[in-house]
Amino acid sequence: METLKDKTLNEELVINISKIKREPEWIRDFRVKSLKAFYEIDMPSFGPDINLDFDKINYYKKINDKVYDNWDNVDTNIKDTFDDIGIIKAEKDYLGGVSTQYESEVIYHNMLDYVKEKGIIFLDTDSAIREYPELFKKYFNKLVNYKENKFTALNGAVFSGGTFIYIPKNTKLDRPLQSYFRINSENMGQFERTIIVVDDNSELHYIEGCTAPVYSTDALHAAVVEIYVGKNSKCRYTTIQNWSDDVYNLVTKRAIVDEGGMMEWIDGNIGSKVTMKYPCCVLKGDNSIGRCITIGMAHENQIQDTGAKMIHIGKNTRSEIVSKSISNNGGEADYRGSVEIKESASNSKANVKCDSLIMDKLSKSDTFPKNINKNSTSYIEHEASVSKLDENKLFYLMSRGLNEEEATELMLMGFIGNFRDELPVEYAVELNNLLKNNITLVK
Repeated sequence: METLKDKTLNEELVINISKIKREPEWIRDFRVKSLKAFYEIDMPSFGPDINLDFDKINYYKKINDKVYDNWDNVDTNIKDTFDDIGIIKAEKDYLGGVSTQYESEVIYHNMLDYVKEKGIIFLDTDSAIREYPELFKKYFNKLVNYKENKFTALNGAVFSGGTFIYIPKNTKLDRPLQSYFRINSENMGQFERTIIVVDDNSELHYIEGCTAPVYSTDALHAAVVEIYVGKNSKCRYTTIQNWSDDVYNLVTKRAIVDEGGMMEWIDGNIGSKVTMKYPCCVLKGDNSIGRCITIGMAHENQIQDTGAKMIHIGKNTRSEIVSKSISNNGGEADYRGSVEIKESASNSKANVKCDSLIMDKLSKSDTFPKNINKNSTSYIEHEASVSKLDENKLFYLMSRGLNEEEATELMLMGFIGNFRDELPVEYAVELNNLLKNNITLVK
């Protein structure tokens, strides 16, 4: 196991990470210039306060010297962790391939033979750099620039782990691929880098999960995701993150969609201390489509600042954002999003619907929309609602034999129906349990 004992974020630490990974010189240079940008860029000027001491974060911790494709070879304690989460069972029953990251590195990776036979590349990021250097370099840092914000720069300096997927032309999978990210140490930082390419006339469903145990000090998750959707292709990216309440979850995710393609973000945020995440679709091609259905649930000492971004460039493009925000027991769940229809995007349409449910008098929810339409043949629809738990409906359900907790849960499930309906059955059940466990009735 390799851990960099010196937590001071400096050029020496960044170069040591690169040396441990035996990376090519161009990656090492990229890390160094990203670190320089990190120090030059200010913290975000919007959203929640971020109170992090960057010199207290563990930037790299390696558990194994290799990536295993058989769970029997994985350390028993680590294997049990993923077994308890349900990953091993899901791999057998439902998934076409699985990649699991523990701390800074992927420790298990495998996919079914029929997936391999289709010519699909599904690798951890380090392996992709070694085995497909030119293909990786073609897409790396092209959609999310390292100096876009302070945390993309930090990711560029210290990134480790993550997933690289390439779906060849005319290829469709009937099973999803999944990656699971686990932070298991105090003060740990996780900085995976994910690149997904769905070539022309192909389809992919990718699922991501995240968890961490609770510690008394802060951890950091600052990932970068870049997705390329080809002509007439479709990509669905489903996330249910349940980080512990000491994790800052600060993520940049963006997809660019070619002619006739579709990108779908299904984004669930239940855990973390602070989440700032706004999946983006750049609708570059004519007749391309972007969708984002997101849910953020915040309980005591939590801030979920989530939403989506849609940028229309091609003609006849369509986008839809559906946001469900739930605040409970003093939590704050906010929607922050933007839609921009460029002059070139004639005959385009965007629809935004934001619904906020405030469960009690201690909680809070705000909406921060930004809508820009630059041509007269296109239009944006925006609908927003803020409501409290309806006591009359609650009373009605309780008069039919439900107790208060059961009635509240039933109303909550109805509120998030749009999101839950988009999940595979197994994950809808997991979401129900997560939400139920996070409901606190405040008198």
